[in-house]
Amino acid sequence: QVQLVESGGGLVQAGGSLSLSCAASGRTFRNYRMAWFRQAPGKEREFVAGISRSGDNTYYADSVKGRFTISRDNAKNTVYLQMNSLKAEDTAVYYCAADLKIGTNFSPAGMTYWGKGTLVTVSS
Repeated sequence: QVQLVESGGGLVQAGGSLSLSCAASGRTFRNYRMAWFRQAPGKEREFVAGISRSGDNTYYADSVKGRFTISRDNAKNTVYLQMNSLKAEDTAVYYCAADLKIGTNFSPAGMTYWGKGTLVTVSS
């Protein structure tokens, strides 16, 4: 089992940058693939970015490709999301998630462990 705690959310102006972190408990962090999801008010939770267990492979939603970067440090049990060129439509609660699956399908229903989320607000 793994517990996830996100941090780094806040208020930023459009065009600005923000970096999110997700700290995981447990000694087997390297066995989990990790992902970031987000949920805006009145909308369904959606995939943002995912990363393989080793960190060698990363995946992005089309809406954030080229602006967001996911990375992980297995020695620190932490996954990161660097967000640049932020837009008002990026405003949402951002969640970190983990599971033991292998592959490129990161659906919200398929992820096993979730953090409580951190709010990102982008003002236009």
